[in-house]
Amino acid sequence: MSRRAPASFAVRVSRPQQRWRVELLAQDAEDELPVLERALGDPGADGWPGPFVVVVDSRLYFVVLRHGPGGMVRALISDATMQEWLLAAEVVERYGIAVDTEGAFDDDESGWPGGDLDVLADDGLPADQLRAIATADDLWADEMVARIAERLGFADELAAAVVG
Repeated sequence: MSRRAPASFAVRVSRPQQRWRVELLAQDAEDELPVLERALGDPGADGWPGPFVVVVDSRLYFVVLRHGPGGMVRALISDATMQEWLLAAEVVERYGIAVDTEGAFDDDESGWPGGDLDVLADDGLPADQLRAIATADDLWADEMVARIAERLGFADELAAAVVG
């Protein structure tokens, strides 16, 4: 993204007929978790792999939500230690994401991802590559999401949706 993305945003990403589509849901991260889950739509309605929702909160962390088998929601949070933020706390609690704080606040200051690191594997981003992006200590959360978008091929669509 050539211009800076807002500090917080929520988007729905889908790929109908093999073309990426990114829809801005909110220009903040204040939506409650059930609202973001509803934005996923009905499980299986958009084919496989289904759409996913990405939320960046204050450039500090991001969340990815997506339907999994049986309609359950799969979740990833880039830094599960950010629980002083409402959305982060909701995601960690609702999806039972374990937070191992042993060593989480060491000198390297990298994120502490939690949840389903395979959430984007069906689109071509395996867990080990997603972990490398989510723990990059030289990137803000919006920059991590931009890197994910570049890797998966929807960077232009993301920029058009969030930067305008």
